[in-house]
Amino acid sequence: MVSIRGYISTNFSKSFLTIFVPFFLIISLVYLVKIAALTAQIQLTFTELLRLYSYSVPDIVFYTLPLSFIAALANVLVKLSTDNELIILYALGLNANRILKGLLVIAALFSILLLVISFLAMPMSKQLYKSFKEEKKAEAKLNIIPGKLGQKFGDYYIYVKEKQKDGSFKNLVIYNRTDITNEQFFAAQKGRMNKYNDQTSLLLVNGYGYTYSKGSLQQAKYETLEAFDTKQKKQYHFEDTIAYWSKAPNDSRIRHRLYFFLFVSLIPLLSVYLVAAFSMINPRYQSNHSFSVIFLTTLALYLAASSLEKWGTVPMLIATITGTFALGYYIFVKRVARYF
Repeated sequence: MVSIRGYISTNFSKSFLTIFVPFFLIISLVYLVKIAALTAQIQLTFTELLRLYSYSVPDIVFYTLPLSFIAALANVLVKLSTDNELIILYALGLNANRILKGLLVIAALFSILLLVISFLAMPMSKQLYKSFKEEKKAEAKLNIIPGKLGQKFGDYYIYVKEKQKDGSFKNLVIYNRTDITNEQFFAAQKGRMNKYNDQTSLLLVNGYGYTYSKGSLQQAKYETLEAFDTKQKKQYHFEDTIAYWSKAPNDSRIRHRLYFFLFVSLIPLLSVYLVAAFSMINPRYQSNHSFSVIFLTTLALYLAASSLEKWGTVPMLIATITGTFALGYYIFVKRVARYF
């Protein structure tokens, strides 16, 4: 029996990796594009980009692993069925429940892994991601793009026509409007960013400016003018996982997120009997519907998870978990276990 479990586990592992790795790489590419878009706001080195990506890995694994498990489980059971290997096992005296025991153990391990990722790793990684972004914004290393409108430096809007190789600017304009009666407009031939400790400034060279206030317009010409970023820097408050989840009783968003994480984490365990009911087939009398099984099972389970995230309660969570497992086992007994 040990060798049979090992054989099924080996086949499952190969199928799982074949499905999981492409899913992981595709979703990783989406996250990398999203992270790369941040370079329009802040400067990121390649190392820092990889650092931000590493904070996204728990999310990627959490969302790809359940789907990969369902697909691998369906493919393995259908393959064993179509190759008549399950029929041979039945003939040797093994029933369908005993064959599934090894897969149930694997599903339980997957669910434990997902619980660890969702309740420990994901809150930490999300906070590290946000903390890093705030840290970079506090450094005010702006990547000012020449010719782009709407860029901000502190409370000022800035437009730059050219950016030199040494990082300085050529032909730039800054605009500030504190209220309807106070506006400032400054233009300069040259400019550069300066940093003094934690304070960042924009130095303008050889320019002129206009200041409008209560019906009066003032003009000034200057050789140098320095505008400081006086915007209040946000201090990110980092919470440990216990403190984060302890807010669930009073925060409906976190509470519903908890229900979603718990249900999705249990998907591998909840899906075993449901998938097996339609994947353990007799190839002489039943057709292969593995793609339909994967699609419909995944859709139904994620719809249930989304419903819990929006309207979930503790009784609803318990009823959904219990009902899903019981329904899967009932269908499995009716379609498979009663015959094999």
